[in-house]
Amino acid sequence: MLRECLAELPLIAILRGLKPEDAEAVGHVLVEAGFRIIEVPLNSPEPFRSIERLARAMPQNVLVGAGTVLDPQQVNGIRDVGGRLVVMPHADLDVVRRAKELELICTPGVATPTEAFAALKAGADAIKIFPAEAIPPAVVKAWRAVLPKDALVVPVGGIKPDNMKPYVDAGANGFGLGSALFTPAMSVEEIGRRARDFAAAWQALSAA
Repeated sequence: MLRECLAELPLIAILRGLKPEDAEAVGHVLVEAGFRIIEVPLNSPEPFRSIERLARAMPQNVLVGAGTVLDPQQVNGIRDVGGRLVVMPHADLDVVRRAKELELICTPGVATPTEAFAALKAGADAIKIFPAEAIPPAVVKAWRAVLPKDALVVPVGGIKPDNMKPYVDAGANGFGLGSALFTPAMSVEEIGRRARDFAAAWQALSAA
């Protein structure tokens, strides 16, 4: 399902700080803008409640899950509330293996080729290049020369509508979007505007 969602719009909404009472409204405005992947980091307020609300309210073709997953036991909780995606800031292979045991999609964070290859070998569905600010497009291009051709590579950290192109040219398959898309202080209208701006920037890139 990950590839299908990325094919529609390869942008992942990272909703750090989302409150459960805001989950459905934020989710709907993102889906209206074309987003198909929504991540609620587990260091948000009551994250499992937010994930549960999103999983119930969003269409079936929207992939909902958790970010900042640090422990294999947290994977059980994600599955129990209907989440289907496990995103990590690091490459703990025990978390990757637990996610795959439960048939969830897993995207671990990596910062070196060694971590990337180990994560893919353990069953990772994609690798999250994190933090992207410290891993410029030239490095991504060098990784691409040695990674499996079908590996999904998703930079996360500091991504904005105007800095995606160099990463795409280097071989990125999509992006995770944090505070440039969402903060808890933003109105739903502002989140929707930013989501549309990101979607339009991607469409312009793919049409070029």
